[in-house]
Amino acid sequence: MPDPITLLIVDDHEVVRKGVRGYLDTLPEIEVVGEAQSGEEAVELAQKYIPDVILMDLVLPGIDGVESTRIIKNISPRTQIVVLTSYHDDALIFPALKAGAISYILKDMKMDKLAEAVRKAHRGEVILHPKVAARVLQNLRRDSQNDEEVYTELTEREMDVLKLIANGYSNSQIAEELVISENTVKGHVSNILSKLHLADRTQAAVYAWKQGIVKRESMD
Repeated sequence: MPDPITLLIVDDHEVVRKGVRGYLDTLPEIEVVGEAQSGEEAVELAQKYIPDVILMDLVLPGIDGVESTRIIKNISPRTQIVVLTSYHDDALIFPALKAGAISYILKDMKMDKLAEAVRKAHRGEVILHPKVAARVLQNLRRDSQNDEEVYTELTEREMDVLKLIANGYSNSQIAEELVISENTVKGHVSNILSKLHLADRTQAAVYAWKQGIVKRESMD
């Protein structure tokens, strides 16, 4: 009999962790090696156990699931990360997949399907919830458009924020420059990353310079 698939469960809700573990522990081909309730703990346990598969929630205290995924994939590229979340909006889907998650499934799935997702991830096979797959397909179609059409989806204020990001401004500096609250800036940054399907502000800055947005319309 082959070695069991080692699995780490990451979720800030104990009832979710215990419920998932309670079922998966009954399966001889899967061995749950640990549970984490925060991004920091997930990184620590991933480094300790180097599990075959991680079930990763995205909304976590401290380091979120996207950043945890990115860090863990750098630590252990062989570890396959399956996003298990309640959310299926663009602001989470694309950053998570770009960070290295192999699959993106929702918490409404049945336990036997969840176990199959773990097995498939271990084999390097991708599973996307139908709602997520639809969003990915739309993204692929959008990628067939030219780059200018993509960034023209940004509002005038989002373009202002993007230019400042490209010039190295922090959220607090952007807030001061545009005379808006820092929370409003965070909202704009999230929308920019979502619309451009980028993982973080560094990618946004690179995108702005690559497309000539900053040179073309630099801030006065």
